[in-house]
Amino acid sequence: MTVTALVSAKSCGVTTSALAMTLSSTRPSLLAECDPAGGTIRAGLFQAQITAGTGLYHLAAAERAGEDALAQAFASHLVRLDESGHRQVLPGLTDPAQAPALARTWPALAQVMRVLSDEGGYDVVIDAGRLALESGHLHPTLTPAPLLHGADLVLLVVRATEHSLALARHMTGPLRNELTDRGTGADALGVLLIEDGPRRAHEVSEALRLPVMAALPWEPDTAAYLAGTGRAPRTLKKSALLNSARTALGHLQAAASRRALHQKYPAALPAPAAPQLAGVLQRLNQGAGARG
Repeated sequence: MTVTALVSAKSCGVTTSALAMTLSSTRPSLLAECDPAGGTIRAGLFQAQITAGTGLYHLAAAERAGEDALAQAFASHLVRLDESGHRQVLPGLTDPAQAPALARTWPALAQVMRVLSDEGGYDVVIDAGRLALESGHLHPTLTPAPLLHGADLVLLVVRATEHSLALARHMTGPLRNELTDRGTGADALGVLLIEDGPRRAHEVSEALRLPVMAALPWEPDTAAYLAGTGRAPRTLKKSALLNSARTALGHLQAAASRRALHQKYPAALPAPAAPQLAGVLQRLNQGAGARG
């Protein structure tokens, strides 16, 4: 399955989009809330029913105790998003001051996500929050860069407004460079478009010079419920947002599969022509000129 990391230049609905994708998956799914600025699901969708004793921060101490301890802690800190337990979430930080403690934990956590996807058949969605830059590069503490490096796809979440595009433009270059130098390649980067504004997908793609890999409709009632600020719609399972998220996951799975196949079997470069054959075209061209 896929590991998809969602990021933004500013709050553009990353967490809501990540929740919609996780809840709409037809396979086992996991949402890892890994925003160094702090998570919002605990206080939002769960209405503070999950204490600070559960969540991402506790994995830092477990990782220092070894791989087995990390695996056990990871499993014990997941929270169900549905009664079946097929959809789960790892709640995020309760305080941004906790972020530095996770600096050495991110690489190990990226490996856990990879195992869940490749061996467990999970759709893994990483809420990596708002990007932070330092001297034109991803900030080593305020952005969980190793999670982006290990993801199949990294989606920059933008709204269909000029303001959102203006903020996102400054992030595309550093993200491309980061994924080229340390990730799975610049072609892992794309856009998740929130259709809240006048811009169309092709305009967004042209403005950011990135493919729009998926789009989600702006549905205020469902978004408010997922953010914890509204009641669950009566027809939640039929909501346009969740239906579109399910379709988006299918597109993303296909895109990730194509990338994996291309990386495994790169297109063969044409063999250089032998010197004696290279002159054939030259002679033909000369002959054509003489006939003309």
